[in-house]
Amino acid sequence: MSASSHRLSRLEPYLDRPEPAPTLLKMLVGLQLAGFREDAGLSQDQAARLLGFSPAKLSRIEAGKARRPPAETDVRALLTLYRTDAYEASVLIKLLRRAGEPGWWQRYDKRLMPQWFDRLVGLQEAATTIRTFEIQYVPGLLQTPAYARAVVERGLPNAPAGEVERRVELRTRRTELLHRAEAPQLWAVLDESVLLRVLGSTDIMREQLEHLAEMSQRPNVSLQIVPLTVTHASAPAIPVTYLRFGGVDLPDVVYLEHIRSANFLEDQDETEEYRVALDRLADEALTPRESLGMLRRTVEERYSAR
Repeated sequence: MSASSHRLSRLEPYLDRPEPAPTLLKMLVGLQLAGFREDAGLSQDQAARLLGFSPAKLSRIEAGKARRPPAETDVRALLTLYRTDAYEASVLIKLLRRAGEPGWWQRYDKRLMPQWFDRLVGLQEAATTIRTFEIQYVPGLLQTPAYARAVVERGLPNAPAGEVERRVELRTRRTELLHRAEAPQLWAVLDESVLLRVLGSTDIMREQLEHLAEMSQRPNVSLQIVPLTVTHASAPAIPVTYLRFGGVDLPDVVYLEHIRSANFLEDQDETEEYRVALDRLADEALTPRESLGMLRRTVEERYSAR
């Protein structure tokens, strides 16, 4: 079996995933096509010219970041050009067809799912490890419905009630990821101010912090809090999400969210800087056990029913 065939054999389990993973599969298809091209000794410009593609088109196919997967006719033309053997071609075409199956989140209105958010949710669905740092809100994967509603209403004060409910439904559906049989590992670091900032009401905050305490005891969730007393904390100025994918040769991805857009970083030098920053921040934060104690004290001291 060739090296590329061995690589593809490790991807066959993705053909049997119970949940569609279009974001991951588009990236995997693109990555494998780039590998086949390199094995064939062709540059992107050479391969594009031989097939009458623009270089930009082939670059998009190999990046796997478009909302839709590439056309099967284009992929077959590339496989023929690269003289890919029958086994390799059959696996890749099956992956491509599975990449065309919509994820549950892609059934929502595009107003609720702009392309950058569509990509984030798709990457989270496919990740084996999710690391996140938050300075303003509880991470979306750990929000209760009531807290999520308060976040939406604060961010979109003029949104119609129906839109608010659809956004809350979407956020709540995302949290199911952590309860699956093959759930990713979530490592969340929160600034203590997140616990103190009241969204909605004290009742909503009590429910949310109790939920955080409960979730932090799950085997796939690690929660740490950076106390306000840690004045030298090396915290990034904006929320950060760091995504890692197991055993499929994909690069780590860093997601940086802005008000109405986001950046995705994949360059290894850039993502490594964020990994080191998150490691350092975790060292400065309370341990998971200490963080659980702070959660419980905060509920008792600030949000308990009196």
